[in-house]
Amino acid sequence: RRGCGGFGGAGVPSWRAVPTGTGMCGGVTRPNLTADQQCCLRPGELGKSDGGVEQEAAVRCAVCTLRAEQLLPAVCFSGCRMRGYEGQQYSALKKRCQQSKTLFEDPLFPATDKSLFHKENRIGRVVWKRPKELCSDPHLFVNGISAHDLRQGHLGNCWFVAACSSLASMEVLWQKVIPDWKEQEWDKHKPESYAGIFHFRFWRFGEWVDVVIDDRLPTVDGKLVYCHSDDSNEFWSALVEKAYAKIDGCYEALDGGNTADALVDFTGGVSESIDLLQEKFAENEAERNNLFERILKVHHRGGLISASIRATSSADMEARLDCGLVKGHAYAVTDVRKVRLGHGLLAFFKSEKLNMIRMRNPWGEKEWNGPWSDSSEEWQKVSKSEREKLGVTVADDGEFWMNFEDFCKNYTDLILCRHMNTSYLSIHKTWEEAVMRGSWVCNDDPLRNRSGGCINNKNTFLQNPQYLFDVKKHEDEVLICLQQQDRRPGLKDGKGENLAIGFDIHKVELNRKYRMHITQQKVGGSVYINSRSVFLRKDLKEGRYVILPTTFDSGLQGEFLLRVFTDVPSYCNELTVDQPPQTCWTGICGYPTLVTQVHVVAAAGLQAQDSDGASDPYVIISCEGQKVCSPVFKDTCNPEFDVKGLFYRKKPKESIRIQVYNHNVLKDSFMGLVTLKAESTDQQQQQTVHVRDKTGQSDLPGMLTIRFITSTVLTNI
Repeated sequence: RRGCGGFGGAGVPSWRAVPTGTGMCGGVTRPNLTADQQCCLRPGELGKSDGGVEQEAAVRCAVCTLRAEQLLPAVCFSGCRMRGYEGQQYSALKKRCQQSKTLFEDPLFPATDKSLFHKENRIGRVVWKRPKELCSDPHLFVNGISAHDLRQGHLGNCWFVAACSSLASMEVLWQKVIPDWKEQEWDKHKPESYAGIFHFRFWRFGEWVDVVIDDRLPTVDGKLVYCHSDDSNEFWSALVEKAYAKIDGCYEALDGGNTADALVDFTGGVSESIDLLQEKFAENEAERNNLFERILKVHHRGGLISASIRATSSADMEARLDCGLVKGHAYAVTDVRKVRLGHGLLAFFKSEKLNMIRMRNPWGEKEWNGPWSDSSEEWQKVSKSEREKLGVTVADDGEFWMNFEDFCKNYTDLILCRHMNTSYLSIHKTWEEAVMRGSWVCNDDPLRNRSGGCINNKNTFLQNPQYLFDVKKHEDEVLICLQQQDRRPGLKDGKGENLAIGFDIHKVELNRKYRMHITQQKVGGSVYINSRSVFLRKDLKEGRYVILPTTFDSGLQGEFLLRVFTDVPSYCNELTVDQPPQTCWTGICGYPTLVTQVHVVAAAGLQAQDSDGASDPYVIISCEGQKVCSPVFKDTCNPEFDVKGLFYRKKPKESIRIQVYNHNVLKDSFMGLVTLKAESTDQQQQQTVHVRDKTGQSDLPGMLTIRFITSTVLTNI
């Protein structure tokens, strides 16, 4: 059963963590209207029908006209591509409705049970009504927008409502999801501007999608069935929910989901899921404080945050605990603060601060009743002005504060959705983003197959897509997100299950530019899980790396989006070629007959050449005019180089040279040389040898540990 909580139901998860062997693996679609489609109505026929086929034709005519007017796809606020969902363009459709003096009726999401349920009606007779039929003075917003505007309806979509609560607290974000809100707002002074049409924007699979809807909303006994506001004449939440249901196929598709997905759809950011139990934050104060600083940073930089308490059975779903919290239920984090304790000047000069976090229950009721709850005595430790600043109220409105230690003790799962800032005109940290689109595709040819499964499938693992990227700093924080095509719209047809996906990161040779054919040093990887996306945050040392996005099982097909965020450009690109290509110059210049991988592992006992009794060594590997240079290792005579080079060799008898130098301000000084024959052998060999002088005759201080492998088959390494 799909639960309604924040993490795939938070209670009975809709995802599953997939066990791996030996611990090694870590709405119905509709055709777009084409540009050459003919106009479907004759002049003068627009607006004559109240609905049905003629009304749908009228809408299509508006789209045809839009094509004729050559209105190109827009570019969104963040520079990403933006497209109209199913080819519908809001401005053209609204203009047509205003000219024909008809209210918009969306043919792609009709006011029928088809838009509500996968198969059968579960709530009785539904009447679709426009806001003006529900109240006399409808508005998008009443007294602005806030997390208190939302009330969850009959759907088990607290995950979506919690995400909306988080969205409402960030003006810069909700204005992206609800564009041109002043233009869309009801205006009683300009009634002719109302056309029963609205539009909202969601980030889907690497692009912003503009979703057009009519404002007919499902009601039972004159009341909204699904998400609604405390104010009976405020409709932004109900309309956003309808637009989201449209791109997912129907309202029932929202019954059970993942808050992380909704947060990403609202921001275009990346979501990190944190298991508070597994990491034992409740017990480890230092780690808990570090986590709070991370949450605080995400919050201050415009990120969205959600949390939930895991349920272990269907009976646990939405069970209320003695502390007032609800299991299997998604909560929005609406504020994060360090609260100063004390009163008056004492509070100002007192250094004691308490880490606090404010939560909101999408039900708009049922709050935490422990320390720092709305009416608890702990608030007497805080000055009145500080309480007012924090917005502390004694009301069962679903919003409450908690000490962060209590938060870690009671909640089990946390989602941090980072809004990734890629603008250079910003005071906050700027990320470099690389976006790669790819697919898992089956092919009988092993060199063309791109659906090899996880590392458990040893014979096919390296047949997966491979993406190379560089870390150019001594050490860099790297964020990697792998996302598969959203399958929720296929739930109607029984095809809504996500693939179990994940990825591995391998450190490779500094000069690699062709696909890997042997596994290398694995430095990280995600879990394998059948959620829409997986995420990893990892500190990586300077070097070159390859990401292998995979499905858990081999032979599965699907599209994916890979996003890599680094501090400096990573030059991420897909590796598509298996070996050096043959060209028209091959007959003249020759073609490689051997491939050799050289791995300089470490050095020991090198000569101390600097005045401080150490050196700053680095290593250069040379072969047939090609060179690979390691980073400089500061203040050591025993560097752990861990640097690799890959060489496709036309002259098998020519030696490979490994030189060690000491980095200096004016001129680098020679420290030693090793020469390798590296003849053909398909087994990796390791040697520890003395470094020698430039003539290769005399030993110098120091030893190098080297591994190498050579093959006559160029696709063996």
